[in-house]
Amino acid sequence: MQPFMDENFLLSTDTARELYHDAAKDMPIIDYHCHLSPKEIAQNIKFENISHLMLGGDHYKWRAMLSWGVEEKLIRGDGDPKEKFIAFADALSHAIGNPLYHWTHLELQRVFGIHTPLNRETAGKIYDESSEMLQGDDFRAQALIDKFNVDYLCTTDDPVDDLSFHQTIAAQDSLKAKVYPAFRPDKALNIDRAGFVDYIHQLSRVAGMEINSTADVLTALERRVEYFHACGARISDHALDTVPYGEPSFKQADKAFHAAMAGEEMKQKHIDSYRTVVLAGLGGMYAQRGWVQQYHIGAMRNNNTAMFRRYGPDVGFDSIIDQPIAQHLSRLMDLQESQGQLPKTILYSLNPAANHAIGTMLGNFQQSGVKGKIQMGSAWWFLDQRDGMEEQMRTLANLGVLGAFVGMLTDSRSFISYPRHEYFRRILCNLIGKWVENGEYPRDMDFLKAMVRDISYNNAKAYFGI
Repeated sequence: MQPFMDENFLLSTDTARELYHDAAKDMPIIDYHCHLSPKEIAQNIKFENISHLMLGGDHYKWRAMLSWGVEEKLIRGDGDPKEKFIAFADALSHAIGNPLYHWTHLELQRVFGIHTPLNRETAGKIYDESSEMLQGDDFRAQALIDKFNVDYLCTTDDPVDDLSFHQTIAAQDSLKAKVYPAFRPDKALNIDRAGFVDYIHQLSRVAGMEINSTADVLTALERRVEYFHACGARISDHALDTVPYGEPSFKQADKAFHAAMAGEEMKQKHIDSYRTVVLAGLGGMYAQRGWVQQYHIGAMRNNNTAMFRRYGPDVGFDSIIDQPIAQHLSRLMDLQESQGQLPKTILYSLNPAANHAIGTMLGNFQQSGVKGKIQMGSAWWFLDQRDGMEEQMRTLANLGVLGAFVGMLTDSRSFISYPRHEYFRRILCNLIGKWVENGEYPRDMDFLKAMVRDISYNNAKAYFGI
């Protein structure tokens, strides 16, 4: 029987073990999409206890706790931190097969050196032991980032952000990792959602101009793109819960814009035109500056209205939408390509049913002389578990070139989510190891180790121009 989460965890063949330990294990990390707080990084915060560090803002863990029937005060509420951790441990011990079980134990092992399985009986001692460690400076925010050998990380930032905390981080010499903003203009695109008018007024102020049309929106966004670029940004990110496409007409887009600003009802075709025009315009800005754009597709957000009103977004009440994406995605990318303004693009699907649509879309828009210009993004959110990762990589391998893949990201608000890269690398090495030991690929270990290093780190470094 394989020991519990030992050094060969998830590595089922000799080839997999050699690939992981000799090639993947010690590669640095490029976390090109995360939700860490620039303020908390800049202030190099100290965590009060393990509940603050491990449970704060982690909606993955909150969902599991709620599924186990934990009281709300011990999830998102104001319950005692130690009681929260014990309640989480109790829920986790029953979550066999859930990646949270593996992630949490990797976090305990890699951060605190604790190898004891976490459950209701062990939680109190683990809480006390780890919380005492957290009082030391070696467990502050910046030290935790450096502990995982992070070279480069990108936070997620709104165009109206002043990026002052990024400037503070850049002026410090205490953090080895480079921290840069990523441009997330969702609020400028979501013309049909509450708050759009107020957001346009904010954008107008920070851009230093009046915004009276769709063209003005793009001009204001370009000013912010230029500001972000000067602050080191080279990546954008878009939450396209559903992929829009409408007539790429400024005239039609303005009908939606003027109606929205006047508080009037909008037609769906005009909304689609507005979002298409803005996305195409942004793609051109990114292409001109050598940026990468990311499309995160397929989330259905804020399903529980009562909990949204109580806590706001991103607290564990999102799921997968099953709306078709292929036709609109094709038209949107083709529009950018036809204008000569399609940037490097990473496509993520939260719905695994769309994996093959994404996988085949890549080949439509690749570019001669650019390795993997259009990427199939790593298994994301609900899919970043073993089955989801294997399915995403198998699909990419079947339909594209796995060796060009830019690999894993955390997409997390937690400072100790970096073991997810280890988890991914173990799964990658195990997948390749099985193919080799099944006689499906030559056992050329020098070549295979180079490929694993590329997928783990080198491809991302080249792709993002770091």
